[in-house]
Amino acid sequence: MTSANATPPGNSRDSGSSKDTGNSADNPWPVRTVNRKIAEWINRLGQIWVEGQVTQVSRRPGTRTSFLTLRDPAADISITVTCSPDLLMRTEVPVTEGSHVVMLGRPDFYAGRGTISLRVTDIRPIGVGQLLLRIERLKQLLAAEGLFDPRLKRSLPFLPRTVGLISGRASAAQRDVMSVAQARWTQVRFAVRDAPVQGPTAVPRILAHLADLDADPEIDVIVIARGGGSVEDLLPFSDEALLRAVAACTTPVISAIGHEPDNPLLDLVADIRAATPTDAAKRVVPDVTAELAGIAEMRRRSAHALRNWVHREERVIAGLRARPVLANPFTMIDRRSDDVERMRRDIRRDVSRMVDAEHRRVEHLSARLSTLGPAQTLARGYAVVQRVDDGDPHVVTSTDQMPAGARLRIRVGDGAAAAEVTSPQPAPDAEKHTAKSTDTPSTKRSTK
Repeated sequence: MTSANATPPGNSRDSGSSKDTGNSADNPWPVRTVNRKIAEWINRLGQIWVEGQVTQVSRRPGTRTSFLTLRDPAADISITVTCSPDLLMRTEVPVTEGSHVVMLGRPDFYAGRGTISLRVTDIRPIGVGQLLLRIERLKQLLAAEGLFDPRLKRSLPFLPRTVGLISGRASAAQRDVMSVAQARWTQVRFAVRDAPVQGPTAVPRILAHLADLDADPEIDVIVIARGGGSVEDLLPFSDEALLRAVAACTTPVISAIGHEPDNPLLDLVADIRAATPTDAAKRVVPDVTAELAGIAEMRRRSAHALRNWVHREERVIAGLRARPVLANPFTMIDRRSDDVERMRRDIRRDVSRMVDAEHRRVEHLSARLSTLGPAQTLARGYAVVQRVDDGDPHVVTSTDQMPAGARLRIRVGDGAAAAEVTSPQPAPDAEKHTAKSTDTPSTKRSTK
């Protein structure tokens, strides 16, 4: 048992004794030591500049401290801020809920309650010029990353099954989108998500609704709508977290923020930029009346074009039928038949002429041949002498072939006679020479 005089654990450390032993289960620190050490570490941070949005301002009359809540616009994180009431009164622009400010302060940890706050000594509201400068820097950063590339833009469906709508509760922008869309197409369906459209809670709520609608397979297009406002009012729609979330969506997103002059960065990241919420409704839903009228007009034009084409083809067919060759198809056959008959007559005449010419030529050659033939020679007094007793009959051309006693056959122009050689008589040399020059090799005069 521990005596009453015993020193509790940690007293030596709490008193700042140099005999500081390590922390363990057997040597735990008391709460006061833990809080003191946390306070020492936080005090080492010193003065810092913090940027955020004021969400709550508490001024209590008769007190020396005013309490504020400073919130990060892009996350659900806040810190308590304390300052003197005079500091709030000395600011050039009154600090109200929703103001975007930069504060200079020192973090302070209250060991008694275990809470941390920021004790500020300077508050500087961010003006419109500074906001526009920061928006321009963010615009350049996102453009360099390619988030504004037109090739990343998704096309809208012609007839969306369900339209996701993120807007203020019962706002004019919400009514405009729904009323105009339903007037254009009565069957359109909306999945409405109410969210604050300005202030510190706008971005987290819009991000949550955007993720919910993008994950729903029935949602074909998402519309983010808000009415007009100042640069500070439209600041959530130039928030980096919201812009990156829209760029990562798989569902087409339409930005319908403010009026025509308003141009938050959401207009550049979204797939379609609508000038007004009414324009967004016209873009997302087709006008059924106009579409039906367009269909009727196209049907009328198609029927007119078809009739014109039929009439044109009928005229072409009538022109072809009016041609002689189609009016009387046998005309060409008759004309060709006459040509064929004429050519047949010409060929027959030419052939007959050629046959007659060749016939006359044959007769002429036959006459010449007859004149030069053996029969004509015999008719002029010549004779053919053949020896018949020496084997086969053969023509004799010399007296040497006709010895005495040889039997001969003598052929003349009108017949033949048999003869026998009694005494052959050779001709003188002059007569032999004359006979060789005048007689044919196969004929000679008769010898008596």
